[in-house]
Amino acid sequence: MRGKGFGLLMGCLALAGCGSSDMRHDLRDRPGLDDFLSGYVERDAYPFLYARLEDRDGNLIYEHSAANPTLLDGAQLGGQTWFRIWSMSKLVTISVVMDLVEDGVLRLDDPVARYIPEFAGLKVATGPGGENLASVAAALSGPGGKGAAAVATTCPLPDVDARPGMTVADLIHHRAGFYYGLTGVQCLDQRFMEEDLTRASSSDDLILRLSRLPLIQQPGVDYFYGTGTTVLGLVAERATGKPLATLVEERLTRPAHIEGLQYGLPDQAELLPRITGEGGTLRLAAGKELDLFGAGVPMYSREYPLNLGGEGMVATADGYADFLRLILARGTLNGHRFLEEPTIQDMTSPHTLTDNAFGYNGYNLWVNSGKLPDGRQGQGGLWIGGGYEGTQFWIDPERGFVGVVMTQLHAPPPAAKGFIEAFREAVYDRLVVDGQPVRPAWAAD
Repeated sequence: MRGKGFGLLMGCLALAGCGSSDMRHDLRDRPGLDDFLSGYVERDAYPFLYARLEDRDGNLIYEHSAANPTLLDGAQLGGQTWFRIWSMSKLVTISVVMDLVEDGVLRLDDPVARYIPEFAGLKVATGPGGENLASVAAALSGPGGKGAAAVATTCPLPDVDARPGMTVADLIHHRAGFYYGLTGVQCLDQRFMEEDLTRASSSDDLILRLSRLPLIQQPGVDYFYGTGTTVLGLVAERATGKPLATLVEERLTRPAHIEGLQYGLPDQAELLPRITGEGGTLRLAAGKELDLFGAGVPMYSREYPLNLGGEGMVATADGYADFLRLILARGTLNGHRFLEEPTIQDMTSPHTLTDNAFGYNGYNLWVNSGKLPDGRQGQGGLWIGGGYEGTQFWIDPERGFVGVVMTQLHAPPPAAKGFIEAFREAVYDRLVVDGQPVRPAWAAD
């Protein structure tokens, strides 16, 4: 790719060596951390958990798994176990698009309609009085949200023409007006479910179905989380004439030697069961209970015709940790320069939700402030993300390691509340870097 040999050299100099870490990581009281993780499974907060920490070179710092034998039915957990990662696909798609941007195939200010002309006539749904439905949805999900119910249930909703100018950057930053079928605005959610997006027969059919749905707000107005990254993947496909799965393989996983991150399960591989905590008790879930897309869920066979850039990938913990190590190393892995260092800097800089006390959004990466939900101050400056079925990750750029926690759980029960923050804090209570504890021994008491 153009200019990336020079970028690799300069990146190596800036980072004091490619593929080499000067930091030595260890953990005090590993059995205590094992017990901490296993306790959440024993209390029926999770059906199973697998945690993996790796340093920048891929050396294993920590690994532990715990499972409810009844729910897991003898399945084994490890670094090579395959998981549905849902929104952890988003960072992969965004990274591939930024690679296309670096190569001049795309521009962040390109209009989406240049690649998807079917979106030229998009509509924006409003409340009966012209209300912004993104604000209505936020009010419904917040304290005292019943006041918005009258607007949310008045069907059919009026609509207006979408303003032209939706850009590639709007898709990255969730400012395009796309959404999932869980807005709480009944009229929108019902139409979304009727389109049954995961059952589209092709990318073109998916675009057609999306084009029939109104946006929840005008493009470029504000942040609203939804299917924008899926549309971003469709833009990449139209711009290159290649399926997103091929772009991921050709531009990222093959040259960077990443195994365990892809669309479609390998032959003979099986996925773990879908489990829900709806109602407060763990049990096997029906597909329709995972209602992010409405009635359907993504499929994971090699024959599935859609590469859902926001939701559709599968990964092993080992494979996804390799991808995170590439981001940690400012775009380089196994001697391959995938993204330039300034691109990684931009991806982790403030872009949306910048007035939030808990952190800000980069390119679908949450950079935390360290403030915890209970008001205490924990470890800040981490690059964080996760997926719909409870998968979680973080990157620690200061201490040079990555963490992946895998499970498969929809609608976590109350006992799971605050788990990932508590687990990360338990890690930092025990973390030793270059022989020095990150926190004094009394901090873990």
